[in-house]
Amino acid sequence: MTAAPLDLADIQGNILTAYGKQGFPKGCFLLLNIRDAAKGRALLATLLPRVTTALRWPSTKSIPTGALAVERPRVTLNIAFTFLGLLALRTPVRTLRGLPDEFIDGMAARASILGDDLSTGAMVTWDPIWRREDDPKTQVHVLVTLNAQMDPATGQPVADLGEEAAWIRSLCAASGDAVVVLSGHGADGAQDAQALSAILQAGPDGRFDPLPAEHFGFTDGIGDPVFVGQYPPDAEAVRVVGNGALTGDARWRPLAMGEFLLGYPDEAQEIAGAAMPLAFSRNGTFFAYRKLQENVVAFRTFIDASSARFGAVFGIPDPLEARETLLAKISGRWADGVPIALAPNFAAWQAFDHRISLTGDRPRALSDFSYHDDPAGLKCPVTAHMRRANPRDALDPLDGPGKPRAPSGSVLNNRRRILRRGLPYGAAAPGAAQEGEHGLIFMAVCASLFRQFEFTQQQWMNYGLDFYAGNDTCPLVGARAEGAKFVIAADPAAGHPPFILDRPPRFVETRGGAYFFTPSLTALRMLAMGVVDPT
Repeated sequence: MTAAPLDLADIQGNILTAYGKQGFPKGCFLLLNIRDAAKGRALLATLLPRVTTALRWPSTKSIPTGALAVERPRVTLNIAFTFLGLLALRTPVRTLRGLPDEFIDGMAARASILGDDLSTGAMVTWDPIWRREDDPKTQVHVLVTLNAQMDPATGQPVADLGEEAAWIRSLCAASGDAVVVLSGHGADGAQDAQALSAILQAGPDGRFDPLPAEHFGFTDGIGDPVFVGQYPPDAEAVRVVGNGALTGDARWRPLAMGEFLLGYPDEAQEIAGAAMPLAFSRNGTFFAYRKLQENVVAFRTFIDASSARFGAVFGIPDPLEARETLLAKISGRWADGVPIALAPNFAAWQAFDHRISLTGDRPRALSDFSYHDDPAGLKCPVTAHMRRANPRDALDPLDGPGKPRAPSGSVLNNRRRILRRGLPYGAAAPGAAQEGEHGLIFMAVCASLFRQFEFTQQQWMNYGLDFYAGNDTCPLVGARAEGAKFVIAADPAAGHPPFILDRPPRFVETRGGAYFFTPSLTALRMLAMGVVDPT
């Protein structure tokens, strides 16, 4: 599949690559409310020159720069809008009505689809900032994301992050309350910004390194989809393995550009419906912003109590091995990211790590696999988190007993992929007795919130029919009431029964969020100038 090169200068920089992987492990996110359209546009015009694009900067952590590179910033700045935010800027009605229904509705209105109304107290537990949509003066209109480099000597963000946030606050203050930085982050609602930070590890020299991990202890950020034009050809050929779409001859190809960017053909060779004019939508995208509270203490307690039983059933007497194996069965990967599909037991995991440490090709080794040889989930349970999120070839309709063929993906899977962006927030100290404020700011980037994010969330995370598991939810992030279970299949030749993880509590709960439109630089200029022409 070929396509014209992407206009990197027109695409916001947080779409193509995750900043956390590019040396920006710190963040500060601000939510704004626009009370005067003209002054809102003026503030946008002031921010516009600082917006970080997808133009590539030289870096050992970066993808190849290609013909044009820009200076690496110390702080990135990107902007996105809710539907109400576009309305507050007086965007023409003809443009607004072309936007997708789910974006117009907003995330809160679709709580029953996403499972956000299932937990005790439901959305009452959301941070106050997300529970004020009825008042036009407290509605979330604009998200400004600041991602920053870190001083490794202190583990703190570079000073530029605080300076940039202070500058935005000063612009809003100078508007005379025409644009307001909203407060209400956190359970107490006391913060006017959402702070983010990768989990840090102190080295022998006392310097800090960011870890690609989240608070439960799993390695995160592996297996993001690769689409046409996202990387230069040489980099694409390497990164697409395991992260693109499986073809009928067991090879990998990049997904269609239109699955993640508006204005381009998608996997169905269609261009997703969006706002007019086309120049307003092209090179933009949508994302679901989710503040996900991780109930770390509950998770650790439950795993500690369950791993001994699991070890007894599966004949694993070593407590550490039993615990690590149970975690791998739940996640679909071992703690360091090795797929359990490639290393189905503890010994195989150790051998796998040793082997790839010698080859040095760890990224490819962690991604190049399928579920073709494991239809019953004897290695990786069919309802493990990772297998639900990306079934790869497991939903191939032409596969099955008596139908030997090469691993192949399916349209069902290829049209449900999302780009994952975000960073952890808070801290979860080992041995903590009580829950605190800690979790993940998760952003699911896609061209269709309904077809990609909402489908995956509803049908694969919170329902199990596609995996022959009825109403069983994802064991890690599923929204569930009491009575749920997670089944770890056993080989009939192993001489022991399957293991049933009975009534796991809800480990991840939503604490707020919204649907956002991330415009191109062209569309940002249109909005700032007030010249969006829907004709």
